[in-house]
Amino acid sequence: MRSLENVNRWLLGYRPTLAWLERLPLGLSGPTHIVDVGSGGGDYLRRIAAWARRRGIAVRLTGIDVNPYAARTAADSTPKELGITWVTGDAMLYRPEKPIDIVVSSLMTHHLEDDEILTLLRWMEATVQVGWFINDLERAAWSSRLFGWGPWHRIVRHDGPISFRRAFREEDWLGLLAAADIPQEAATVERWRPGRLCVGRRR
Repeated sequence: MRSLENVNRWLLGYRPTLAWLERLPLGLSGPTHIVDVGSGGGDYLRRIAAWARRRGIAVRLTGIDVNPYAARTAADSTPKELGITWVTGDAMLYRPEKPIDIVVSSLMTHHLEDDEILTLLRWMEATVQVGWFINDLERAAWSSRLFGWGPWHRIVRHDGPISFRRAFREEDWLGLLAAADIPQEAATVERWRPGRLCVGRRR
């Protein structure tokens, strides 16, 4: 997970999510509840916490992951003063006390089958108050080759090319959005270099 954090930092993986958050009217009516689905080691929420602190935006941050080791790793790697909550379980079954304003996800959807992605999209549409953002990989040969040069952990080095082969092209997301009954004009599909293809929806 530390190696994955290095991937995100060195290959500018946080940038698309933070740029999308910049475009939202946050902090106008109390803390914004942001949920990270597939939160892993928690690095995205730590970045979001730092981003919000610099801008004086009050946030409530929750990370959810089905892997029981993820919450422990995230908690061990996260200063307690950030106040991030780590949950083990299925995000679709998460019932927080405060409504969810924003759902973000990074490098998770390429691990899912199409029907699971559709379930996620429909859940986010029915759940969020402000919007949702999926930050994932673009399927392209040059991206896989570029990744292969990195000094990553052996597991990350092995799984990286597989992840790129399972990743998305723009037409894949357009088809999934249509199948989930999300109008194309309501969502954005954006390329971010190097190697990211991101989907966002503002309510």
